[in-house]
Amino acid sequence: MSFKTILNYSPNFDEKKRDSKIIKFLIYHYTGMKKESEAINRLTDIKSKVSSHYLIKNNGEIITLVPELYISWHAGVSFWKNYQSLNKNSIGIEISNPGHNSKYKNFSKKQIKSILSLSKFLIKKYKIKSQNILGHSDIAPNRKKDPGEKFPWEFLFKNRIGLWHNLDKKKLIGYRTLKVNDLEKMLFYKNILKIGYSEKNFKNFKFKRIQYKKILIKAFQRRFRQDLVNGIADQECLIISNNLVK
Repeated sequence: MSFKTILNYSPNFDEKKRDSKIIKFLIYHYTGMKKESEAINRLTDIKSKVSSHYLIKNNGEIITLVPELYISWHAGVSFWKNYQSLNKNSIGIEISNPGHNSKYKNFSKKQIKSILSLSKFLIKKYKIKSQNILGHSDIAPNRKKDPGEKFPWEFLFKNRIGLWHNLDKKKLIGYRTLKVNDLEKMLFYKNILKIGYSEKNFKNFKFKRIQYKKILIKAFQRRFRQDLVNGIADQECLIISNNLVK
């Protein structure tokens, strides 16, 4: 292992060990709390009933909260492709950041360096596929915004972690806010379902369909079109989605 971790075990995990072969996903979160110390306390408090396998502090230090072969309680009600309740199939990484409700900020260079080293280690160890490296908002878009539009997805992709499109950004921006027709809207929606976003959240929480589609579009934008998250599918979003499904 090319990094050190601090042990601060959380009591919030399933007692039964899992087979390493069922670990298919890597899920990123932000802590969403003003103070890092409060986030650590919450993740290690039995009353909170939440945890993750790792926490990356502001200074880049990595805390081990739950050993990898135990199921930590980080994903909650979640869906991706044909999977649901992703806790059992994933490793969760929390990253210290106050989040959208408390002056959401850029992730520090030290944090990003730790994200790279920890992720590469886990990807190699569990043979995690690029399309299975996700954010909390990908698998629970009706509830979560993290790790959010400031998370360095493109940078991680350039370092062989996760998915991103291979389109020319300067050319792409010319399609931003250009309207799509009804057929193109349908195609975009089909594309994001192919990528893995799930309608099961819609069925589970009984949103109005038009409301839930907007939620899914925002989740897609937070991930793949990060500098404009407005819940409106335009030509830029369609082109990106076409590229990703290929």
